[in-house]
Amino acid sequence: MKQADFKHCRYEVDGQVVTITIDRPQVLNALHPAGHQEMSDAFDLYAADDSLRVAIVTGAGDRAFCVGTDLKFLAETGLANKPRTGFAGMTHRFDLWKPVIGAVNGLCLGGGMEMLGGCDLVVAAEHARFGLPETRVGLAASGGGMLQRLPREIAMKHAMRLVLTGTPIPAQEAWRIGLINEVVPADQVMARARALAEEILACAPLAVMASKQAMLQSRDVADLASVMHENYPILQQMLASNDAVEGPKAFAEKRKPDWTGT
Repeated sequence: MKQADFKHCRYEVDGQVVTITIDRPQVLNALHPAGHQEMSDAFDLYAADDSLRVAIVTGAGDRAFCVGTDLKFLAETGLANKPRTGFAGMTHRFDLWKPVIGAVNGLCLGGGMEMLGGCDLVVAAEHARFGLPETRVGLAASGGGMLQRLPREIAMKHAMRLVLTGTPIPAQEAWRIGLINEVVPADQVMARARALAEEILACAPLAVMASKQAMLQSRDVADLASVMHENYPILQQMLASNDAVEGPKAFAEKRKPDWTGT
């Protein structure tokens, strides 16, 4: 297992999967400017490394995934700057076509909820809680696009309740309204996230990225006919790839495909 050298997060590579962990458990993995920058740098590494196919993002300890901005640091310094890639280097990153799995191991509040917008799949511990408490302290959840993303991802009435009341909901309720994919016992969160990563690894790399690109780029376009004929670059790359030949060949020969990503 390879590990990059960061102070506020951990970057651990195991095969074709990288786990990026916010490592500030003493403040429930709240983030300050240096933490945001390190998370952004970590996701830059993932995006640029062709040997990596899936990222898992989580928080250190068993109490919190991330509770948002480090308010104590903000009060002491007045600093709340973030990189161009947004909260935790994720929320304003719109060109990452490799999958990201969220492993929510505890409290997921404010900016932690914003981070879910950068995740494609989310597994949560039974004790996890999800909320956007900004309205309770005179603010709005406007830092990471959650006000725009949430009504696109879950029913509007559920989104309104989360935003307007600021009241956190338990993991089972988050699953019921479609905010997350699965709820598992706390000691199984990382194992289940890794199992989902392995399911993705069984698929062709370019097919996965092309599918993610087409779904996300077409999601908010009302004219279905136009997006069905849009030229998605990775889709074209996939159709011309060796893997597009290997997949049907392996199926016909009743064997496991040997994906090369080319």
